[in-house]
Amino acid sequence: VQLQASGGGLVQPGGSLRLSCAASGSLFRYSSMSWFRQAPGKERELVATIGTGGSTNYADSVTGRFTISRDNSKNMGYLQMNSLKLEDTAVYYCRVLNSWGQGTQVTVSS
Repeated sequence: VQLQASGGGLVQPGGSLRLSCAASGSLFRYSSMSWFRQAPGKERELVATIGTGGSTNYADSVTGRFTISRDNSKNMGYLQMNSLKLEDTAVYYCRVLNSWGQGTQVTVSS
């Protein structure tokens, strides 16, 4: 599976962004998908996961603000991020099986 993440950018605190992850190949619909993030000087951390049937799990720090979703017909995954905080600033990566997207920068700043 090859992955291409996009949708990052600069946003003010309280703003929203929607990240997208485009997957190639036929395995996407049979695999769970996750979003990770890595802030400067910190380890990469799991943000959210969505299973093949749509079940979801979130890190405590983003619960209630972020929503992970997928469209198997388009081989696409998404991360809707609302009420963004300064501490959400990081490079965000999508992962399917052992494949990682290239990362997309999210900067929350006033």
